[in-house]
Order: sequence, then C-alpha cells, then structure tokens
Amino acid sequence: MRHFLKGWKNKEWIYQIVFFVILFIVYSFDKHNPEIELYQVVFFIHYVLISLFISYVLVPSFFYKKKYLKLAISLFLVFMLVYFIEEFVLEKIFFPKRRGRHISSVFYTLIEIMPLIIIMISFKLGWDANKKQKEVEQLQISVQESELRFLKSQINPHFLFNNLNNLYSYAIENSPKTPSIILELSSVLRYMLYDCKENLVSLEKEIKHLDNFVRLNELQIEERGNVNFSITGVTNDYQIAPLILVVFIENAFKHSNASQSDNITIDIKINIEENNKLTFICENSFSPNANNQNLSKGIGLKNVKKRLNLLYPEKHNLIIEEENNRYKVLLSLYLNTYKEYV
Repeated sequence: MRHFLKGWKNKEWIYQIVFFVILFIVYSFDKHNPEIELYQVVFFIHYVLISLFISYVLVPSFFYKKKYLKLAISLFLVFMLVYFIEEFVLEKIFFPKRRGRHISSVFYTLIEIMPLIIIMISFKLGWDANKKQKEVEQLQISVQESELRFLKSQINPHFLFNNLNNLYSYAIENSPKTPSIILELSSVLRYMLYDCKENLVSLEKEIKHLDNFVRLNELQIEERGNVNFSITGVTNDYQIAPLILVVFIENAFKHSNASQSDNITIDIKINIEENNKLTFICENSFSPNANNQNLSKGIGLKNVKKRLNLLYPEKHNLIIEEENNRYKVLLSLYLNTYKEYV
C-alpha cells in the first residue's frame, strides 16, 4: 500500500490513467455494437483493481525483494479470487440466462482474462524499470562528480608539497629569488584555490595559470637550461577542465631537475585549431644515468589520466614516449565552447 500511495503522488498516476483509458477503448471496441455497455465497464474495473493490487502490493513486497515463492503463492490466490468473482459474481449479475447458467473451467477463464491483466501489470514494471535506470544514471553522475572532486583535491597538496620543499631550500640559502618565487607561488595557488572550482574553466585563465607556473619553475632552473613555452591559435572561445595540462609541465620540470645539473631543455607547445581541437606537447630532457624508472607512476599522472577518462571520454588521446634522452607527452583533446552552454 505504501508503494501505491507513493506512486499516486507523482506523474505516474496521470500516465496510468491515460494508459487504462486507451486500453479500455481497445478492450470494449466492437464494430457490431459501438456503444459501451455497463458490463464492460464493471469487468474492466475489476481487472484494473486486480492489476493495481499485484503491481503496487505484490510486486514491491515479493518480486523486488526476491521472495519468489511467496509471490507465486500470492499470485495463485489472487487469480483464484479473480476466477471466483468472474464466474460466481459478475457473470451471475450481468449474464444470468447465458454465461451465468454454467461454470467455465479455471483454465478457460484465466486464459481469457490474464493477457489483459498482464498488459496492465507490464505498464508498472516498465515504469519502475525506467525510473530505476534514471536513478542508476544519476548515481553514476554523482560518483563521477565525487571522484573528480577527490582527484582535484589531491592535485593541490601534491603541487604544494613539491614547491614548498624547493622554496625551503632557497630560503635556507637566503637566495634573492625567494620573494619572486613566493609571489609566483601565490598567484598559482590563488588560481587553484579560487578560480578552478568548476569542472570547466576559461581556456584563457588556464593558459595564464600555466604561464605563471612555468615562470615559477624557471626561477628554480636558473642558468642550467632553457624553457620554451609557445601558444598558437585562438583561446578566448573555449573552456577546458582545469589542472590537467599543468600536471605534465610539473613532471617535466621535476624530472629534468632531478636528473640533470645543466643543459636542461623543456619545450611546451599549445595549439588550438578551428575544429575545437587542442594539441598539447611537452618535452623535457633527462639524464639516462639518473633513476627515471618511476617517471610515469606519480600521483599526478595517475590522477590526470583518470580525469581525462571521466571528463573527455572518446574525446582525447594521450601518448607518452621516452626516446633519445627525451621524455615527450602528446595530448590532443576536443574542447568545449561557450556556445554549448548558452
């Protein structure tokens, strides 16, 4: 009964009534007698009540809870009741001189009325299945959003941990570059904490953040190498998931610094094409004698791969190569435009 009352509190009852009306028209149609007879209305209401009882009481109580034996026994009793009312009540009232004078077999009576009742029950089962599918889809979206928030929350501490260690070493040495590093770090953290709370941000803001990030890390390389950062194409019409590209740039600086004392080269290129395609290339040198076995196994790379799969399914391609003392990341993805949200 609880399921019945719940069903009638939403739009389900409207569709149910419409469905029953259409079904009644089909049930009562007779080309030889276009008028609707009283017995047709009463018999049909009888079937409706039985189907509602099965749909809103037996199905939720037994079928959905996998109590199949109790369901089978209950259905048997219900259809015996249907048979009794059909043969000993309704036919006696409406057809006392014809069908009411003899008793039909259980099999004959049920085979005549069961298809109609099954059709009525099928509406409820179909409605529940559709509702359950929507709930599953909503749950999947919620899980994805929760996972994205978790992955994004891991990026900030990871980045902060690496840079605070570097900042500490400069402070110990009383380096004159310490104030500049603090300023650049402040700009980067401000973006991470306040400007990229959404799943998508302006591509212009993201690139500005990357520029600040590159300059922050350039200060740490000092005179030990060269860093090239170039951007081609129009950036003001697009949106991108934040804190994705920066992970690859961070790895480039981190591993070049760790393996080389000089001749460091880092090349970063971003190209935006007219078909919404962004191509990102990040290359860095490293020393083959250094320990680079875990180059692609850090927290940041694992997270960014998961985020790409969640946010850009079938819309990105990531290639990571290691060759000739060069580590190369090639990422292509199709961006969202502002027009898609208008």
